[in-house]
Amino acid sequence: MSRLVLTGRYLRSLAVAFGAARAVSVAVEAGRQPSSQALKALGIDPDQFRTIRFR
Repeated sequence: MSRLVLTGRYLRSLAVAFGAARAVSVAVEAGRQPSSQALKALGIDPDQFRTIRFR
């Protein structure tokens, strides 16, 4: 694979991770549960996350 393709894939995965982190943080700040998809993108188990109690 070319270096350009690898760089593009890296940048895309970085953008996905930042987008997921933003989605999760916005949901938590609003007192809602984040989507399972966003949690999985960050490597967080959605079932375990739902056991956390926020004040």
